[in-house]
Amino acid sequence: MKLLHGSRRLQPAFHKAQLKSCDYQRSPFEEDKLISRYTLPEMGRIWTEENRFRIMMEIELAVCEALANLGEIPRSALNKIKKKARFNLARIKKIESKIHHDVIAFVSSLSESVGREGRYIHLGLTSSDILDTALAVEMVEAVDILIEDLQNLSRTLKKRATKHKNTIMVGRTHGVHAEPTTFGLKLALWHQETLRNLERLRRVREVIGVGKISGAVGTYAHVNPKVELYVCKKFGLKPAPISTQIIQRDRHAEYLSILALVATSLEKFALEIRNLQRTEILEVEEYFSPTQKGSSAMPHKRNPITCERICGLARLVRSHAVASLENIPLWHERDITHSSVERIIIPDSTILLDYMLQKFENIVRRLVVYPENMKKNLERSKNTIFSQRVLLQLVKKGISREKAYELTQRNAMRAWKEGSEYRELLKKDKEVGKYLTKREIDACFNLNYYLRYVSVIFKRLKLEGK
Repeated sequence: MKLLHGSRRLQPAFHKAQLKSCDYQRSPFEEDKLISRYTLPEMGRIWTEENRFRIMMEIELAVCEALANLGEIPRSALNKIKKKARFNLARIKKIESKIHHDVIAFVSSLSESVGREGRYIHLGLTSSDILDTALAVEMVEAVDILIEDLQNLSRTLKKRATKHKNTIMVGRTHGVHAEPTTFGLKLALWHQETLRNLERLRRVREVIGVGKISGAVGTYAHVNPKVELYVCKKFGLKPAPISTQIIQRDRHAEYLSILALVATSLEKFALEIRNLQRTEILEVEEYFSPTQKGSSAMPHKRNPITCERICGLARLVRSHAVASLENIPLWHERDITHSSVERIIIPDSTILLDYMLQKFENIVRRLVVYPENMKKNLERSKNTIFSQRVLLQLVKKGISREKAYELTQRNAMRAWKEGSEYRELLKKDKEVGKYLTKREIDACFNLNYYLRYVSVIFKRLKLEGK
């Protein structure tokens, strides 16, 4: 992690200049070029020093406006401040190299650009009034991008879920064949989780969208609470109902915890694709372009590298959430143990999640699906996946569930051991034949029975139609 010379501000590890270096196995997709040129730099731009100081300057000017409105500084001074106020990064760094305080260096640079009236800048404020309010603006801007990313993913999942609504595959529990399901239901499940994550981001936007202009310990000793109200309203924030020198870090921890939750959902989805792409299964596959290579040693390889990357990056986002929880306990009204940490974890988490969401949306949109392999895999268990239907039919004939379970299980175990067809073993079992005819046994192996409520689920989820 690079610490800028003479600055306490840590640059985010995944800012736009470093994105390509982290993407060590470059994808051939044309979409990646679009992402690297446009979308990710937009998220990275939020966390640049220039943007941070720009927001801080706008907050300082808004404070001056509020003070002028209250008659606490001359209107003529306000006009000159608004006309002449500028900050200079090189000058800020030069001042900071001597005084070792970034906000004072910033205020000094800003005041120098104005002249005599610069004495009214930062009047009655503490550093965190500006820092925390600016950080809130940045975090709201970042979450708005993430909300848009999730909306895009939601639309793509909905489209593909609808397409594969009736694409039959085997369901697996413990990694073992269970009963028939459809690939559309799997995607519909992801779609619903994505919608929940979308709502979580919208809620946490309100949690983090607060500012404070309340002074050194939050008592408004040298600044009228009306100033805080004016500034927050101007930036689309709510005033913190109460603060110390800082906005309390449980808000930031909740924000990062939600980002970690979204990242973990993506890992869950990506892990399922990785499993379904295994050679022995191969029911779905990440798109593999004609020019792509999967291994330096083995030309046959087609690896789920992007899904693996998402799973790896989710670990990093989760670790940042843990760090954010440790930022909550501080000494008295404030210390700065949280400061260096959050200057890394907040930018990095938002930039990483933006990257992950766009990558996964691209994976889903271009995912290769193999319905024929799904059908073959469905048949690999020699129809033992229909055992519960047989069990229930036997119970309906009046025998105990324990006895019915014994009859169905012993034939299922023979099918496993001998590789015999489960249906035929049932038909040859004389004890089963006492209760079920061959025609009744055949009826137990009807796939449509298992999928007869798929449309009900899709309607419940509002996934039917376009």
